[in-house]
Amino acid sequence: MRWIILLVTALFVAGVGVFALRPPTEEQAPIKVGILHSKTGTMAISEASMIDAEVMALEEINRQGGILGRPIEWSIKDGESDWPTYAERAEELITEDGVCTIFGCWTSASRKTVKPVVEKHDHLLIYPMAYEGLEQSKNIVYTGAAPNQQITPAVRWSFDNLGKTFFLVGSDYIWPHSVNEIAKDQIKAIGGEVVGEEYLLLGSTNVDAIVRKIRDTKPAVVLSTVVGDSNLAFYTKLRAAGVDPKTSPVVSMSIAEDELRVLPVESMAGNYVAWNYLQGIDRDENREFIKRFRERYGQDRVTSDVIEAAYFSVYLWAQAVADAESDDTDEVRRAILRQSFNSPEGVVSIDSTTQHTWKIICIGQIEPDGSIEVVYQSPKPIRPVPYPVTRSIAEWDAFVEGLHEKWGGQWANPGGK
Repeated sequence: MRWIILLVTALFVAGVGVFALRPPTEEQAPIKVGILHSKTGTMAISEASMIDAEVMALEEINRQGGILGRPIEWSIKDGESDWPTYAERAEELITEDGVCTIFGCWTSASRKTVKPVVEKHDHLLIYPMAYEGLEQSKNIVYTGAAPNQQITPAVRWSFDNLGKTFFLVGSDYIWPHSVNEIAKDQIKAIGGEVVGEEYLLLGSTNVDAIVRKIRDTKPAVVLSTVVGDSNLAFYTKLRAAGVDPKTSPVVSMSIAEDELRVLPVESMAGNYVAWNYLQGIDRDENREFIKRFRERYGQDRVTSDVIEAAYFSVYLWAQAVADAESDDTDEVRRAILRQSFNSPEGVVSIDSTTQHTWKIICIGQIEPDGSIEVVYQSPKPIRPVPYPVTRSIAEWDAFVEGLHEKWGGQWANPGGK
């Protein structure tokens, strides 16, 4: 079956199907998958487009004849930007809808609640979002960035190109706290200085005090892990307070092209983002991907890192099903460790040791028209390292569990709820 994998990547631009290895028959049951993202709540601004990307990939594969001659059916569940709801919906997808794989989650808080569900059922979650690392599970394939593929390259680039003082700001849940802990270790090691660290409750627009601290400390870099619609208030008030990206630029690891469609671009131009994919990547495969995405969803739409990762995740899974000649979860899980795919960003490959993905890193600058100009791109894919070497695995695990206990067994600050 190895020839299937190679042929799929070669025919990506042409859109030629190679998954339907057996002629379809009336008796062949569909292959069922689940999609689990937030369509409502504070995270809908970011997650809704992941659904679009996953559905587009599934539709393309079905037009090519499905996989093994079988069509794919999908069930979409709304996580409602509520972490316990994610666990409930994952349970429904597995036990009621009978899906063989779940594509889902954005926040690490949602992934952390889904993780014990897929582990209990020995199931499979494909997680297409850059995250903090500090985790490995045989029941999760991580197709977003590990920390050494987003966090540490962003800090190093910022230190080399913007300045040596950092203000860390994030939403108050597991991902930003972990990202900032990783960043602090690195900033100290390379001779930088952290001049502030602040957090916002998820969905909060109460940013005034944080903005004042950023204005007063005048950092060379504002490293932001603020997520969701809190960014509207954050960037608007930052610019209103006179914080200029020419002197204190924000480097965001959560804002991408898709969010810029609904955020105040006039308050954001000049700031930076760090991702593994940007719409401006100069590849024929990327231009064809953008063209198809706009044909499906409208010429005003843009592509982004999470859209691209959600899209290629479906193709990696489809190759694994074809390779395994089965949709059995355990067989697919083993087969996906052998997969590579010529995605819009470049060739991505699943690392068989970590179940994370080899990816490039890009730094982009937000333009006044809402586009993002690529200012740096790594020359080749980076091997994923989920646990930074600045501490032992046991120390990182203790840090994560300490936050979990501090928040009363939750993965986000409940804010007194």
